[in-house]
Amino acid sequence: MTPPVTVHGGRREDPGPSTAARRRTASRRKGRRSGRRTMPYVLLVPALAVLLAALGYPLFRQAVMSFQEYGLAQQFGQPPEWVGVDNYTRLLSDSYLWTVIARSIAFCLLVAATTMVIGTALAVLMTVVSRGVRLALQISLLLAWAMPHLASLTVWQWLFDAQYGIVNWLLTSIGLDGFAGHSWLIEPLSFFIVAGVVVVWMSVPFVAFAVYAGLMQVPVELEEAAAIDGASARARFRLITVPLVKPVLLIVGLLQIIWDLKVFTQIFVLQDAGGVTRETNLIGTYIYRLGLGEGQFGLAAAASWFVLLITVGLSLYYVRVLIRDDEELTR
Repeated sequence: MTPPVTVHGGRREDPGPSTAARRRTASRRKGRRSGRRTMPYVLLVPALAVLLAALGYPLFRQAVMSFQEYGLAQQFGQPPEWVGVDNYTRLLSDSYLWTVIARSIAFCLLVAATTMVIGTALAVLMTVVSRGVRLALQISLLLAWAMPHLASLTVWQWLFDAQYGIVNWLLTSIGLDGFAGHSWLIEPLSFFIVAGVVVVWMSVPFVAFAVYAGLMQVPVELEEAAAIDGASARARFRLITVPLVKPVLLIVGLLQIIWDLKVFTQIFVLQDAGGVTRETNLIGTYIYRLGLGEGQFGLAAAASWFVLLITVGLSLYYVRVLIRDDEELTR
């Protein structure tokens, strides 16, 4: 019904919408706001369902298997035997596992730190060189990044070959005769030097491009203002550039730690090329050889949970820093 029109002093006044109409309008607005709040979560449901199917079931199956005696007999149909925490007890009492874990953490941290330093340096270099040099550098990084792991490992094995490798030839040509016929893969220390070089070479392009993208977001006006105030290039980089790209550095560093902790292909191929397996195993190759090599899938499943716990432990600091920085930005 149309609300009545009142007349005051010969002037007609419209009292506006009724109370019921205002309530309906407010209810519709509230419903739209509620819909906007819930729509992102609705859109996330398909992605979460795919992740749950792709990751949830394998993790659950792996957790169940870690509490079972699961070997070659079970592969041919024999029911697995439930052994409780025996697999974990055996692993915790195995000194070799702790040696592998310590070796893997040390290798991971050294390689990740080296990768971050070189990748960040190349990213900074791309911001100051000419366009042609920058393009050539980016193409080189892309080629290194796109090369298949096995193909690149074949090249690196040739470079470090004991008899015909170019590395030994270069070292002997500058007077280091002790490297004539030197086998880089037999000794554990030189084995991990070669492995570290290969892993860094394969990882630097990602770090360089990610950090370069972050550097491109730094406002030029801030650096120009600091330069006018007399700040040196090193001071501008330390006080302006680094704080602004810190979130990118933290995320990239976190990813590097995760990837380098579970490195497998490079170590496995170099071991087959001449490395002593027991003295060069990392967590990835240890679990592989424990499961597929020895058929102890229950123990391998339990060991894989150690990898997960170690990864979470090493990543916790970075996650806490990211959350803290995000909270500071939203205040």
